Amino acid sequence: MQDIDDYYPHIGEYGRFQKILLWTILLPILIPSCFTTFNQIFMSDVPNHWCRVPDLELLLNDSEKRRMLSIPLAEGYNNYEKCWRYKVNWTEIIRENISLPNASWPVESCIDGWEYNTTEVSSSVAIDFDLVCNKSIYPTIGLSFLNMGGPLGIFCFGLINDRFGRKFSLLVCLTVTILSNTLSAFAPNIVFWMITRLFLGTTIPALYHIVFILALEIVGKKYRTWISLMSCFTFTFGLMALSAITYLIPHWRYMTILTAAPFSVYIFVLCFIPESPRWLMARNHHKEAVKVMKNIARINKRQLKDSFMDLKDMAPLQSGSLECSKKKNINILDFFRSPNMRMKTILISYNWFVNEIVYIGLSYYSPSLGSEKHLSFFLSALVEIPGNLLCKYMMDAWGRKLPIFVLMIISGVFCIITVFLPKDAVIAIMVIFLISKFAISASFLIMYTYAGELYPTDARGLGLAVSAYCSAVGRVFLPFVTYLGSDDLALPLVILGILSVIGGTLSLRLPETLNQSLPQTIAEGEEFGKDLSFSNCWKFLK
Repeated sequence: MQDIDDYYPHIGEYGRFQKILLWTILLPILIPSCFTTFNQIFMSDVPNHWCRVPDLELLLNDSEKRRMLSIPLAEGYNNYEKCWRYKVNWTEIIRENISLPNASWPVESCIDGWEYNTTEVSSSVAIDFDLVCNKSIYPTIGLSFLNMGGPLGIFCFGLINDRFGRKFSLLVCLTVTILSNTLSAFAPNIVFWMITRLFLGTTIPALYHIVFILALEIVGKKYRTWISLMSCFTFTFGLMALSAITYLIPHWRYMTILTAAPFSVYIFVLCFIPESPRWLMARNHHKEAVKVMKNIARINKRQLKDSFMDLKDMAPLQSGSLECSKKKNINILDFFRSPNMRMKTILISYNWFVNEIVYIGLSYYSPSLGSEKHLSFFLSALVEIPGNLLCKYMMDAWGRKLPIFVLMIISGVFCIITVFLPKDAVIAIMVIFLISKFAISASFLIMYTYAGELYPTDARGLGLAVSAYCSAVGRVFLPFVTYLGSDDLALPLVILGILSVIGGTLSLRLPETLNQSLPQTIAEGEEFGKDLSFSNCWKFLK
């Protein structure tokens, strides 16, 4: 039975057409997509703060003396209270020339707002909307709102991706990203800001998935690993660039606008992006598929034989491909009707969930480690580069299953080790953290490729959406896990580590895909790896 992969050597698996499309449009889109994914952890920074005392501001110009006189010392006498102030008659205190507070003075909450140390953080959502003290959880809730849009977005965009094509799905996703991100920069209050971030969240990580699928489907099968590697390198570059942008542009509103601006360019270049020929064939749009593939061959300067027009004989139209021949729309239940497809869907979804939760969780947590948040975030991105290079070798030499198993175990174990370190061992925790981030970033890269290969072509977008949906639901609660680190630096790392070890172990049950032809239909997906069980899952290169 012929497969669409068999035609790529004739039209060019990675020729001029693919290089232009990938390097000028598809891969560059991933750079600003990581901006919108992670810029919120910087725009929600909370600087040192204390109660504002308006009556005392009129009587005492020196801000340090005002704080010394009006703010109680916190427990341990090392810092001032952030949420309490003395409740006295300040006019009388100044008249009597009292320069030191009396610990017996009554206290009250910050009813007049707060003063902020703007030398630490000059601008943030927390400063503009006073998200401190009894509202200190609000930045975490805001990050949860961003992630809350993910389950809805990836499901909707997954359906659009499979039913209306990759190109239209990309257009809608870019439009929503630009509008919601820009509106959030002009938010007048915390409620409006959270709502706009919720809408922005519907495009995260849907945008990455759409671009990744399209890139994967326009090249020959031997370049799939390379595409995965380049997409991750591009995303990593975006992370490092974000650390520089947030350092150079500390004002959160300006930074939000700047990180949204690049998407506007891509709206105008969508006309140069063709529809995926794989998707066109899976949806029985044969003439359109032939036209796209001929255009690819022309730009790649390949001469095609007349028999190339015989695309109707390809796998999607064979009698065994019932779904395509009847033009049946795939739905979620199709992944769970047969035992092998059901098992693979569950395991793919859980491992995707773990890889994404651990990767995103460590990225969220990185600014909390070390002495400089931008440097810590930069280092956490930098270690992804050797991780990506290592996984390229591992994927080519060992396939997908063994590397995922090894890398997830390493990441999990090094996260768990932090519980045995002293709480003040910041450098040691940072080093262990970077090793864990190194391993999980490599594993996550492989998981993207692995999941895309295991799901059949005619349901790949929806299949990836199902798996991404599971991880997106977990991301809603992830900010609260990292929030635990405010009291115990190691606790979030231990939680993430346990999840990683479990995920790595379960990955052994998935079949190997190295140098295998991808399943085109749900029926072929059921047969792929059907003979594998937990008793023989240690045969990595079967």
